[in-house]
Amino acid sequence: MKTSMLRTTAAVATLLLSTGAARAGRYQDTTELFKHANQSAAYFHKSYAYAIFPTIGQGGFIVGAAHGKGRVYAHGVHVGDSSVTQLSVGWQAGGDAYSEIIFFKDKRALDEFESGNFQFGAGASVIAITAAASADANTQGVAAGASAGQHDASDASSYYKGMAVFTITKGGLMVDASLEGEKFSFKAVGSS
Repeated sequence: MKTSMLRTTAAVATLLLSTGAARAGRYQDTTELFKHANQSAAYFHKSYAYAIFPTIGQGGFIVGAAHGKGRVYAHGVHVGDSSVTQLSVGWQAGGDAYSEIIFFKDKRALDEFESGNFQFGAGASVIAITAAASADANTQGVAAGASAGQHDASDASSYYKGMAVFTITKGGLMVDASLEGEKFSFKAVGSS
């Protein structure tokens, strides 16, 4: 039974990742969504760097898994690639896909993230941007918007251990949303 649950979890996560099909501008499109959301917009001006994950798919029934790939930018320059993996056990059911951005207040916070296998511990929290967000690419260029109002998410005026995390749900329904257990890898641009 445990093996079939793990297979089901893996299948759900794979399905969710495939629904968020990659396209050339997915990093730019996702960044624009966060730049236009009231809760996260100011962080682009006051942060040293950020990591953006256009699609993280998660699914589970008792045992859950999540995975996504992202990029890290310092002062607007792509400095590396990252991946996130999360395994969890406990009461949970469903599946969803979401975008995530992590802002780094200073070089020390970025260095900690880039150190190898960074993992969020207890006490880390995420600000969920609950308002509808959309992006559109057409012959006129890229347009993005978010209908976030002042009451659509928690106050996000400070960092936790030099980091601030925001998510925008892309679709699905999952009865679990936590950062604890999210493990990140980092590979600098140009490294083997």
